[in-house]
Amino acid sequence: MGHAQLQSIHVHPVKACRGTALPEAVVEPWGLAGDRRWMLIDDGGKVVTQRQQPRLAQAAAEPLPGGGVRLTAPGMAPLTVLVPSAVGKMPVELFRDKVEAVLAEGDAAHAWYSTYLGVGARLVHMADPGTCRPVDPEYALPGETVSFADGYPLLITTTASLDALNSLIEQGDHAHEGPLPMNRFRPNVVVSGTTAWVEDDWSRVAIGEVTFRVARKSGRCVVTTTDQATAERGREPLVTLGRHRRMGGRLLFGQNLVPLSPGTIRVGDPVTVLD
Repeated sequence: MGHAQLQSIHVHPVKACRGTALPEAVVEPWGLAGDRRWMLIDDGGKVVTQRQQPRLAQAAAEPLPGGGVRLTAPGMAPLTVLVPSAVGKMPVELFRDKVEAVLAEGDAAHAWYSTYLGVGARLVHMADPGTCRPVDPEYALPGETVSFADGYPLLITTTASLDALNSLIEQGDHAHEGPLPMNRFRPNVVVSGTTAWVEDDWSRVAIGEVTFRVARKSGRCVVTTTDQATAERGREPLVTLGRHRRMGGRLLFGQNLVPLSPGTIRVGDPVTVLD
């Protein structure tokens, strides 16, 4: 496989909002420290993502020490939000899961997002990811939990597979939309130095000192068609994934990981396939 290494690390402190690239990150059992511990809900308590609100792509949430976030977005004054005390938990709906979450304190964060989006939105925090939300039991081992991520603690992608996908897009009907950047796929860890699609066959992988179980290939949704810089929607990569990467009704790009050991990962770490 040559010398595969960790090219970049990304956390998305508020689910569906713009992420932040980091030189290193602590790996917790439920994901990277600071990744997707916050999310937005509508007035009915259901998750709000770029599926409904593509403009969240332009709303950045920068992680702060202690777990808070600094929010910025076009036309909005920056806002710092601190972790709320873990009282007054309320049930929220994240796709098929019912999860306990804590509302951000005061009205400032809720008003900020509601103003930006033009619809009622509230910001919630996951107080205890160690007990709150199990990984999909069909693909999980007992006791595995996850943050507000779509289903698994981490998502890994490879630059070689993106290059291969972009070559396929170039040959298709929507070539003008390519080449797509990696942020369309909102990964946590990006690996360089592999061949294309090699990650399809991984079952255990080490990044530096941390080992991971490869749980399931990642099925992709409409969010991947959203330009993360402009919030505009196109047709790719779903058209091309549908043609070349369809399996059991799912369009695949990247792999979902579950950490098997704690530790810190750093950009430049070697990536080793264990089996």
